[in-house]
Amino acid sequence: MDLRVLQTFLVAATTENFHQTAELLFIAQPTVSQHIRILEKELGIPLFERVGKRVRLTAAGKRYLPHVKSVLEKWNHGLEDLQAWRQGYREKLEIVVSPIIARTRLSHLLHRYTKLYPDVDLSIKIAESVEIGPWVQKGQADLGLTRIIPGEFQLSAYLLYEDPIVFVVPHNGGDMEAPLPDWENELETKRLLTYNHPGYWDELLLLLRQRGLALRTMAVSQVDITKRFIEDGLGVSFLPHSAVTRDLFENRFIELPTPGLNVPKVASYLVVPKGGMSEAAKAFVDILRSLYPPMTPVLPGGRAQV
Repeated sequence: MDLRVLQTFLVAATTENFHQTAELLFIAQPTVSQHIRILEKELGIPLFERVGKRVRLTAAGKRYLPHVKSVLEKWNHGLEDLQAWRQGYREKLEIVVSPIIARTRLSHLLHRYTKLYPDVDLSIKIAESVEIGPWVQKGQADLGLTRIIPGEFQLSAYLLYEDPIVFVVPHNGGDMEAPLPDWENELETKRLLTYNHPGYWDELLLLLRQRGLALRTMAVSQVDITKRFIEDGLGVSFLPHSAVTRDLFENRFIELPTPGLNVPKVASYLVVPKGGMSEAAKAFVDILRSLYPPMTPVLPGGRAQV
């Protein structure tokens, strides 16, 4: 089977339009139709049906689609692996990382690793912390750097470092010597942007409500969007210090002390498969051990392993 035929099928299944498929693949529209006919003849079953000027997959086409995706992914992966080998890479290391760690700590780690191991082909994937455990467990990444402990028992997790949570409000641009606003008043007069980071919001909101504060909240699922909203005056939030270090230095935000409030901390974890690691992955872990001793093992639920 010509892989170009499978590529045509995949694009046509996505666009549901043979004309758009031809434009995306830089081929003539009759060639698209020919490729689909070849594939349907080979399989002995229709894969598309016409609906006006568009097409849509038949039940057989929907069933066949994931197999085509898998074949093309393996083909492309093989090409990338061969190209990396030709460029002098001898090993491959795939790391999946949460966005906050990627923005705040990863560059330093990668500088050290690539200097020591220039013949390792690195691949960095960015994913939300809840997705990182499944990625590593399925073998889609060699190791993960996450902000939550994964629940998968086939994985091992290690505490790297803890990050304090700070209360930040927009900078008023006024007198730097002026007294700071009262943190409780800020919470009661501005909207609290919540759930932008995993791990601490349920506990924190309970502590705030126990103080009798009248909160108006808005859930925002990403830290970067939360920071933009704070700059635009849409609210205030509690964020990991590492996520706002530059913003505080550049006077975009003000950090307000919260006396009397026991603000929780968040931690970052290394996630590795229990079945063993490649030499390239072990070398990366060694760098982490040197930077974040003692790298304590943790169990699901956050307890230190003894």
